[in-house]
Amino acid sequence: MKTLTIISFLLLTACSSQVLTNIPEGPRANTKTWETPSDVPTIDLSKDNVADFWTATPTIIDTNSFTDKHQVKGFVQGPHPRPANFLPKHKKPKFEENGPPNRLVAGRGISNTSMHDLSGFDSIPNTAWTPPDPSLAVGPNHIVATVNMAIAFYDKDGNEEFSAMLNDTGNPGFFEDIGAGGFTFDPKCFYDQHAGRFVVLALEQYSGESWITIAVSDDDNPNGVWYKYRTWSVVTDGGSTYWVDYPGLGFDSDYFYVTGNLFGLNYAGWGGVLYRVFDKTPMLSGDPVVIADVRKGGHASMQCAQHYGNAPSAFFVGRKNSTELRVAHINNPSNPTVVSELVAVPNHGTPGAGVPNPGGTVSALDGRIMNSHYRDGSLWTAHGIEGSGVSAVGRWYEIDLSNWPSSPASLKQSGDTTVPNSMSSFFPAIAQNKRGEVAVVVATANNSTNPTLQILGRKESDLLGTMGVSTVVRTGNAGADGRWGDYFDMTVDPNNDTVFWYIGEVQTNSGWQTYIGSTLITCVEDINADGNIDVTDILALISNWGTAGDGAEITAPYDSIDVSDILAVIGNLGNCP
Repeated sequence: MKTLTIISFLLLTACSSQVLTNIPEGPRANTKTWETPSDVPTIDLSKDNVADFWTATPTIIDTNSFTDKHQVKGFVQGPHPRPANFLPKHKKPKFEENGPPNRLVAGRGISNTSMHDLSGFDSIPNTAWTPPDPSLAVGPNHIVATVNMAIAFYDKDGNEEFSAMLNDTGNPGFFEDIGAGGFTFDPKCFYDQHAGRFVVLALEQYSGESWITIAVSDDDNPNGVWYKYRTWSVVTDGGSTYWVDYPGLGFDSDYFYVTGNLFGLNYAGWGGVLYRVFDKTPMLSGDPVVIADVRKGGHASMQCAQHYGNAPSAFFVGRKNSTELRVAHINNPSNPTVVSELVAVPNHGTPGAGVPNPGGTVSALDGRIMNSHYRDGSLWTAHGIEGSGVSAVGRWYEIDLSNWPSSPASLKQSGDTTVPNSMSSFFPAIAQNKRGEVAVVVATANNSTNPTLQILGRKESDLLGTMGVSTVVRTGNAGADGRWGDYFDMTVDPNNDTVFWYIGEVQTNSGWQTYIGSTLITCVEDINADGNIDVTDILALISNWGTAGDGAEITAPYDSIDVSDILAVIGNLGNCP
């Protein structure tokens, strides 16, 4: 079994044999010199879909020891280059775009369901990079947000508790202490409700080097100790080498999952998708972890699902062509192979022309999947597609896995995020809560309207394929241009499993500005979600008296249903909007 010894690598950083390249010049540049590590594993995936195993050792870091705990000082003045400008030239091959014809039609109807915006605050502003690629993790009392190339911790009122650069431009940077240089990119994060931990990921790419760097908090408070693993991701296939781009990040009850596109390291090659599996148990206590890597040729831009509750397998989803999604699964994560099936979806095109707005034209990407959540037999996902009468629209799907594997994955419903005033909608992110309610966050814009952040949702009882009326939650005062998103994020509060939290973005005169908000469809106190807070909700609480950890708690303490929850319901009788 191959061993990656991070500690020995750290000792090598005092040496000066190779200066990292492909880093922006100026104050964002990496001024350190590093010796190329000699103890990294050779990850040989020449046999398609055969697992390779190796071990990574963590470095334990306490953010309370950081010299500067508030490194995000405000908008960074331009220029704001794209991370892709400093990566090797890379492009996915042209896959067959036209899928098999079918008669499926996406819903465009609007239900009466409305979102109730609760609170929100501006989070990380324009760093030295564009786009921000914002991601969000929400725990019991704290929120973690990541962008290119920064991280911040907040309380739920929006007060910043910690912020740092992800790369080595910090004091120190969040990943600098385990060897990261000046170029971390495509960050993602989540809160794992199974383990009660925050998880943060960023990619690194330097001349001849590729890393997947991942950190796990030691408890449900991000302030303090993190177990950080800097894992090598140069993959060989015969005589060819590849690096990892566009990561997916997911979890289930026992494992963490990372996916990434494989591009030729020194040439314009394509290697499919890397599926990386981490046994989370040792990572929760900062022990060495056995990593399993599987390469699957023919796959592209696969997104890991975040699994809530029990799941029969680990699921992944990606766009195959104009009428099909690919749903992949790993049944045995300890010795993984990847199996996939195709799911027919309504015909759609990709929003290649972008979205015009007063600042120019924003790229709505190429139709790749944005995020994915699994819960109670349903896989929810969304992406941007070519619109009808508009430049782009958010398309969302519910894939039925309720009888899987006895019955194959199939489309239960799909719909488009219809917003008023002939505006395009793009960068959709989706999540479902314990009540079967679904929320989506999107960016919207048109020729006369600056990019605006909107949310919309549906109840389980709504007609299939419909979403409710959208709600504007943040409006920008300037237009945007080029690669600007590239994606937003949506999750559910672990305290009650009812309130949705989202992160998105608008444009200001000073640059892009991320925004974090919370919203709900029916009141937390409305236990049966019938639109009324009454005695039936009190009885529902009593029937679950003393139970814990099921997301049914109404108010603090959230460890069990008790008298405080009863009093919260009584205090809101008849007040549910």
